[in-house]
Formats: sequence, C-alpha cells, structure tokens
Amino acid sequence: MRSNTVVKDEGMRALTEQLGLVDAERFITLLRREPFDYTEWRRGLYKDMQLDEFLKNADEYRKMAEV
Repeated sequence: MRSNTVVKDEGMRALTEQLGLVDAERFITLLRREPFDYTEWRRGLYKDMQLDEFLKNADEYRKMAEV
C-alpha cells in the first residue's frame, strides 16, 4: 500500500495534468467548501453508462496508460 504522501502527490499530479493547475486548485476548493460524500458520489458516477461502454472506456484508458 502506498503512503498518504505518495497518494496525495499522485492525485495532485493527475488533477493538474487533466485540469491544469488553476482548475485543479479550484476543484479542491470546491470539494472542501461543501459537504462531500465520496462513496455516494462514486455510486452515481456511472449509473447511466451501459456496461459495454464502461468496459470500452476502461480498455481505452488501460491502453493509453501503457504508453
């Protein structure tokens, strides 16, 4: 298992790569500003996505991550 510091570093790196530094900081601020239940959020994240679409997206992400 990775340490909390490693997880925070990798998480911030992922956020800044996807959102850019300003929007990554904004995202963090938005999460801290209001009550947030990560588990509940995750339950609804893919509820409208069909299984075949989810699996296709996961496979594409895996291929991209291998590069």
